[in-house]
Amino acid sequence: MTTETKTKRPQVVRYEFDTQLKAGETLPVAPGVTWLRSPLPFRLDHINLWLLEDGDGWTVVDTGIYFDESKAIWQQVFEGPMGGRSVDRIVVTHLHPDHIGCAGWLAQEFDAPLWMTRGEYLLCRVLVADTGRPTPIAGDRFYRGAGFLPDDMTHYHEMFGMFGKYVSHIPESYHRLQAGDCLQVGSNQWQVLIGRGHSPEHACLFCAELNLLISGDQLLPTISSNVSVYPTEPGANPLGDWLTSLQRLKESIPSDVLVLPAHGRPFRGAHERLDAMIAEHNEGLDKLQDLCREPKRAIDVFSVLFRSEINKNNLILATGESIAHLNYLLTQGCLQVERDSDGINWYHSVK
Repeated sequence: MTTETKTKRPQVVRYEFDTQLKAGETLPVAPGVTWLRSPLPFRLDHINLWLLEDGDGWTVVDTGIYFDESKAIWQQVFEGPMGGRSVDRIVVTHLHPDHIGCAGWLAQEFDAPLWMTRGEYLLCRVLVADTGRPTPIAGDRFYRGAGFLPDDMTHYHEMFGMFGKYVSHIPESYHRLQAGDCLQVGSNQWQVLIGRGHSPEHACLFCAELNLLISGDQLLPTISSNVSVYPTEPGANPLGDWLTSLQRLKESIPSDVLVLPAHGRPFRGAHERLDAMIAEHNEGLDKLQDLCREPKRAIDVFSVLFRSEINKNNLILATGESIAHLNYLLTQGCLQVERDSDGINWYHSVK
């Protein structure tokens, strides 16, 4: 779940490998660490998964979405690069279907435990439970308030509950990851670093011995992960959490760490990339505050935040991220919001 920000900056990352893996291909990136690329049936058409040798078995970090192509690739990898050895542990960085989708299936296949943070595990259980339910009144109020037209509302109703479509049955129990935990995997230790904003309690894994960071969606080489407000918490400030966690991540990793991201290719230049991401959001906030000198709805501000065209396929994500930026400025006292008689929220600058 990512969006392209409006500002395009010079490339600050340095790719470690010239190889661009295809779906199902693997590549060793360090002793005991293998890169696996899995397909996604979306515009963002791939996810990187990480196989860590762990004694006689494997620890898997992230799993791909749950659909036939992912399962077929896993079956090939079990007998090929994984050498027929078992999956002994499944680590999921965060709750989104491309990361957790096959976790339940893998757990059942290998009787392997699931490891993730509490915030991610519990929210995932909640979102999967929405499958088959009608849209809540709070959701209708939220998107009407953003300025959705009747056709947009119809699309929201059609999409509601789709989260569970690509997620296999989630295990009924899990092992909790927390900030500062260290996982022993083979001869290496991986420290848990927590990011927030893209999801509530995103786990990254840092191995000092190998100077590697498995970053999930917290740090990507060319795109910025979606940071959204949702109807369940309309007053949330996830962008504040995101900016704070990006700075903390920079303080927690060496500048020359090799980043293993969920999308794109492994790269170096983590500090520069984190600085660029923070700067992009700050520029967007400045432009947004200037735009709102005349009252604007959430759907009126896309032009200053995104490069990509906003259509029905990404409207909900774009709206959620726009409200995240608007809410951030509200918490800073830079904007005020007023709801009109039709229930639409209008934002205007006060500075």
